[in-house]
Amino acid sequence: MLDLIKLARQLPDMGAHLQEQAAIGHERIGRGLSLLQEAQEDFKVLQAQQQTWGDRLIFNCGIPLEPLDTRISISTPARAHTVFATDGSQIAPSHHEIAYCYLINIGRVMLHYGQSLHPLLDHLPEVFYRNEDLYTSRKWGIRTDEWLGYRRTAAEAEVLAEMACKWVLPPGSHAHIPNVAMVDGSLVYWFLENLPAEARQQILEPLLGAWQQLRETCIPLVGYLSSTRSVEVVHFLRLQACPHGQPDCQTHCLDGETKERKPEFRETLPCQAIEPLRDSTLFETFLKPGDRSGLWLSQARILSHYPAADQVCFCYLHVGTEVARVEMPRWVAEDAPLLDQTLGIILAQVQKGFGYPVAIAEAHNQAVIRGSDRARFFAFLEQQLLKAGLKNIGVSSKETRKRGSVA
Repeated sequence: MLDLIKLARQLPDMGAHLQEQAAIGHERIGRGLSLLQEAQEDFKVLQAQQQTWGDRLIFNCGIPLEPLDTRISISTPARAHTVFATDGSQIAPSHHEIAYCYLINIGRVMLHYGQSLHPLLDHLPEVFYRNEDLYTSRKWGIRTDEWLGYRRTAAEAEVLAEMACKWVLPPGSHAHIPNVAMVDGSLVYWFLENLPAEARQQILEPLLGAWQQLRETCIPLVGYLSSTRSVEVVHFLRLQACPHGQPDCQTHCLDGETKERKPEFRETLPCQAIEPLRDSTLFETFLKPGDRSGLWLSQARILSHYPAADQVCFCYLHVGTEVARVEMPRWVAEDAPLLDQTLGIILAQVQKGFGYPVAIAEAHNQAVIRGSDRARFFAFLEQQLLKAGLKNIGVSSKETRKRGSVA
């Protein structure tokens, strides 16, 4: 039990600290805006430097596809449009339960506007219990619960593509109706970078195959990031803040023998003058509700495994309550009318969802597995195992004791 009385003594100091940090942050934003203006004046020079010295940088920064100070007002979406969304949840495997298995539950949502059609709101649960599901990942040194998360990511994309393409493609199809397929979070699956090639391929192959289906059906795909901590734009500004004529980090800032930062740069580098400022905070200062920033191309290492058409671009969109990061494949970003239409639908979704896209929120609500759902799943599983003739079914002594605490 949490003792709030003891905590109350610490909160005044915390409030004073946060107030001090807010003042520092305000000054940092001012420096960031000045640096952005300077970078725009030297835009072509910085682009050339990034192209020439990109492989010598020790930080990852996005590639600007439009001027840094771009601000474009998004058009109102067509009255008739359709939104697809998926989200996932899971029950992780536990040796303390009655059976070692895991479950993935994918919530799927299809919302139609201006068409007098019923929505689709449901979920697709699947239980995994075979040896190849539970233990194959261990040959790569990947824990089963970690592998579960990767498989869920791929399943979300597959279900999204199947649902959207099945709706758009049939005879008497709805291909003429504007639409968008949405997922919660980034399209840059950076967490796959360090996986062995065989393991990474088992996740990326079905995932990118789903993206290909969406591309061939001309269904724009977007990843919506709320409260994003991304700094790819701020990192680009480090090129402007670099005190050297050539942004060669490995020569100027790293020790030639150890390849670590030189002693004088252990705490911070000269180019980190505005960090830890976030991209969204910077754009919030000059974007108005309904505006988007310029387009950027992400340079995350994992994208080297994506096809050219699916390289991930992003922009920042002021949705009224916040500045969100919106990611999309390059084929969507390069189609200006389609991009404007897609962002317009996203804005409408945020308005309908009172600050967050309603389709993604509903997909989450369909997917989420609460404590009571988990208990019902294992109770149902126990019944099935007993019907199958298995005996000595039960949870571990540790789990039994935790559930029956007398404290």
